[in-house]
Amino acid sequence: MPELPEVETVRRGLLPVMEGQVIAQAQVNRPDLRWPFPPGMAERLTGAQVQALRRRSKYILADLSTGETLLIHLGMSGRMLISGAQVGAFHHDHPAPAKHDHVVLDMGNGARVTFNDARRFGAMDLLPTATAEAHPLLSVLGPEPLGNDFHESHLAARLKGRATPIKSALLDQHLVAGLGNIYVCEVLFRAGIHPARLARDVTGADVARLVPLIRQVLEEAIEAGGSSLKDYRQADGELGYFQHNFRVYDREGEACTTPGCAATLHRIVQSGRSSFFCPTCQS
Repeated sequence: MPELPEVETVRRGLLPVMEGQVIAQAQVNRPDLRWPFPPGMAERLTGAQVQALRRRSKYILADLSTGETLLIHLGMSGRMLISGAQVGAFHHDHPAPAKHDHVVLDMGNGARVTFNDARRFGAMDLLPTATAEAHPLLSVLGPEPLGNDFHESHLAARLKGRATPIKSALLDQHLVAGLGNIYVCEVLFRAGIHPARLARDVTGADVARLVPLIRQVLEEAIEAGGSSLKDYRQADGELGYFQHNFRVYDREGEACTTPGCAATLHRIVQSGRSSFFCPTCQS
């Protein structure tokens, strides 16, 4: 599932063709994805101007001139693909309709934005912009890890006394929004913290390292266009490249990248998810 860097990369790719533009025609090709589309979604989107395109955690939010916000979640395999416009160095003509093109937005500037989702775990909803943050999917989220509300005091307070592994704690979207399995593995390796260490045993010095490292890893991943492992593509159709910079994730049995460390990387399963780590560098 795309994590924060992948969703932010898609949002930035969509900005030049969507923000400030009118949705000249919206086409909805099925009644639902993970859950039913809202009633009359195509009619409610058609003619609306996208006034702002923002991100909250792993959700893209398009604020519309109609007073509604289009909420988009990519799910496991969802893609927002642009055609008919120049995006960076790439220009893609409109392709022939594909089987899994579920929502198509033809913009007033001639661009087309297609939501393609083969596995149909993605989702879209329309909600009042004025109360968007009260939506059940958004109201429970913790602070953005790249925002000012995420800091050492917040993280230390939320970890205090928790008898859960630090890996699981950092994946808790109530604690911090948008972190996923890949980037938590990478952060814990850089911080030298074993993924099975209990959150309550993470020291103040550990927290002081974790906050800037979380930001650093996410920013590096965004700069690289995210990580392409299976289905993920950027909005221009290109792959992300951060997977080439993984230090531990999906590298079980390979040599640790820390200079002078002779250990091989291990994998354990925590809450049904794989955790990759160095048994020597992380304690």
